[in-house]
Formats: sequence, structure tokens, C-alpha cells
Amino acid sequence: MNNVERHQFIIKQIEKNGHVSVVDLCEELKVSSVTIRKDLQFLEDEGMVFRTHGGATNVNPYQKDRSINEKALLHSDAKKSIGITAATLVEPNDSIIIASGTTMQYFAKEIVPQERLTVITSAINVTMELIKHESVDIIQLGGPVRKTSSSITGRYAEDLLGDFFCSKLFLGVDGIDAEFGITTTNAQEALLNRRMMESAHKVIILADASKFDRKSLGKISSLAKVDMIISDSIPTKYQQLCDNLGIEYKTSGGQS
Repeated sequence: MNNVERHQFIIKQIEKNGHVSVVDLCEELKVSSVTIRKDLQFLEDEGMVFRTHGGATNVNPYQKDRSINEKALLHSDAKKSIGITAATLVEPNDSIIIASGTTMQYFAKEIVPQERLTVITSAINVTMELIKHESVDIIQLGGPVRKTSSSITGRYAEDLLGDFFCSKLFLGVDGIDAEFGITTTNAQEALLNRRMMESAHKVIILADASKFDRKSLGKISSLAKVDMIISDSIPTKYQQLCDNLGIEYKTSGGQS
């Protein structure tokens, strides 16, 4: 099989399965890993595939920063169902942290406070959703406003978090990668999210299915520091990884 035939075979496999691994291609094509890696590099240079750790995919694994208005239009049904599921975890007289992102706004819309609820948040849109509830005490973190996420970042917000400890952190992410961990497109937001994790007993990730096998500029933490993941659909390999790491997981369809 010559170069062109190998390239055609690789593209067909990716179109069929969404992803290929170097190991599998070596076995199927009876060539070395060096040859396969050169093939994948060529196909990526031609804009036909995206290389990943140990293989390639036809989906761009690198999340870019988008405006909050653009993000709100993406996977809206999934985000709403995730928000409904996450809202069931808010307990009477709870104290929680809600990070930024459009999924967090959907979550905030679904919260029905029982008795008193204290919410610490960096997200202006979350505050606007919750301010209508008389029984919700809101602590809005202060500092520079990041317009693309309608949220606060920076040292002032990070320092203020040092005065609090809450039962749960509800955190939205732009990428979940089995090896690299959870990420966001903004480095300053990643630092604030990391500080939020230190101020919460339980870290709960809210992420639609498109976030798996993706990574962004700012690393928040490894997956090992996460306590629960809520998504509309969780790939089998991530369910197995969660089982190995002792991470709870729920789908918005009710499975866990």
C-alpha cells in the first residue's frame, strides 16, 4: 500500500469511527509507528484531520474562546437538561460556589432555593438569574470583567475566596481530557477556577458531551481532583476513568 492509499484508508477510518489510534493503524496497515505518524502529520498539514495523543480525529480537540452570546446557542438543550439535574443537588440552607459559563446560567435558572441559600459566584449572568429569589444570599466576586464570559477574573476575586468555604463548587469547563485534565480557554479564569476548587468540599463539573476529548489554553486541574461530572452523555472511556478515579458521574437522562 503506497502513501496515497494509506492516507485514503486513514481518512475513511476516521470518517467511520471519529478517531483512529496509531497502534491500531500499525497493526492494520503492517507499517511502523514512524510511518503512521508521518501520515497523520501530512493529513493534519493538509487540514484533513486533527492529531491527538496517540492518534487522530476529525473533530478539532482544541477549544477556542467564544463570546457568551455565541456559546449560548451551542448545545442549549443539553445545557438545560444538565442544569435541571445539577439543581437537584442544591440542598436546604446550602452554601455553594457557581463559576462562569452558559451552562452555569442554565443551572442558575433551574435552582429553586429551599429555605436559605448562599451563592458565591464570579458570573454576572448567574447573579442576574438568582437575584430574583429573596431567600438567596449572593456574594458577587469583584475585579476586572471578562466580557466574553460575562464574569470576573483576577487577584481580587481570588483573594476574596480565601475567606470562604462552601459545600459544593459547580464548575463549567471548555475541555475534559483524560490525560491533561479540565481546562478553560482563558488562563486567568483557570487560576480563579483553581482557587474556587480550594474553597469547596465537593467539585462538580457541568459539561455537555462536546467537551470530552478536548483541551484549552488554561489548565484548571487534573481529573483526579474532581468529585462528580454531570453531562448529557459521557463516553464509555470516561465512565471507566471515573470509576478508576472514584469520580461520581450522572447523565441528565438520569443514569449514574
